[in-house]
Order: sequence, then C-alpha cells, then structure tokens
Amino acid sequence: MKTIFLLIILSISLSAAVNAQDRPAPEKYGKTLNLGAGVGYYGYVGHPLPVVSMNFEFDIARNFTLAPFIGAYTYRNRYYWGNPGQPKYDPSYRYYSYRVTAVPVGIKGTYYFDQLFHANEKWDFYAAGSVGFVFRSVVWDNDYYGDRHVNQTASPLYLDAHAGAEYHFSTKAGVFLDLSTGVSTIGIAIHF
Repeated sequence: MKTIFLLIILSISLSAAVNAQDRPAPEKYGKTLNLGAGVGYYGYVGHPLPVVSMNFEFDIARNFTLAPFIGAYTYRNRYYWGNPGQPKYDPSYRYYSYRVTAVPVGIKGTYYFDQLFHANEKWDFYAAGSVGFVFRSVVWDNDYYGDRHVNQTASPLYLDAHAGAEYHFSTKAGVFLDLSTGVSTIGIAIHF
C-alpha cells in the first residue's frame, strides 16, 4: 500500500513539472467545500469500510488552509456468546450481531505545492494532516445481555496524513483525489 501511495505521489509530481507554468498571483485555496466518498481501513475492524467525508477550507497563510471536517462510517459484526450460567447447548449460546457507527470530527491542515511544482491553474497538489476525535455508537441485538463494550483498544483520537490533487473544471468546481493513511476519498470541490 505504501509503495502504491508513493508511486502515485511521484506521478503527480512529475505530471505537475511537465505541465509547469508560472502563476501571476498567489492562488487562494480557502472558501472551498469538499465532499468525498471512499474507503477507510481501521486495524481493529480488519477490512476496508465505505466512508463519507466533508470539510470546509479557510485560507490561513499563503498556500496553507485549515478545514473543520466531519466523516462517517459504519459496520456490522458478530460475536459468539451465551449466558455463563447455562450449559453450552443452551439456545442462548449463539452469534449475536452489533452495528458500530463512527463519526470522526476535527481539523485538517493543508499545504499546497502548486508554486513549488509550477502547476498550471487547472491543478492543485497538496499534503495535509488531520487531527480530531472519533465518536462511536454501538447497537446490539435486543436479546443480547453480555458485555456490550466493542473495540476497547480503539482510541478516540483521530490522526491521518494525506496527499492529494484537485483538478478544476472551472473556477467554481473541481474533482479531487485524497489518499491517506486511514481514509482515502474521491469527491467534488465547490469553490465560493
């Protein structure tokens, strides 16, 4: 996965260098709503999950933005359990299911490399980091009476490193690809 990630970043960098043009004035990246969908991998779940995300960028300094973000993912799992006071052949020993819904919320800092790469006005290239918290909700089958704690090793802290690119269709809209260490998304960017 890391090799693919590095190859994509290298390809984006080379593409930007080949299409190099100087910009007359520094570009503003803020006032942008980013809506994305993709996949995330969380080690405690054990498989990729569909994810949706949204953030809104504000210009903070030249080539740097901050964006409050929110995301969501959900998954279902099963757990084998029975009433410890009953024999093993008791019908209460069976698989019970639960659904986890997680909502990461935080702030994403993004640095744009367009000037460094001499990218034309159609492209934006960036690296970013996200920090925040994950709020989780767990719902079990109604007839389950065992321990209801799930993923006790899962931290409520959310950390993610990103690299990505946006292609502008116009001054008001574009599409982006955001690759990261946890959640990778593709989506639309709406510039205000």
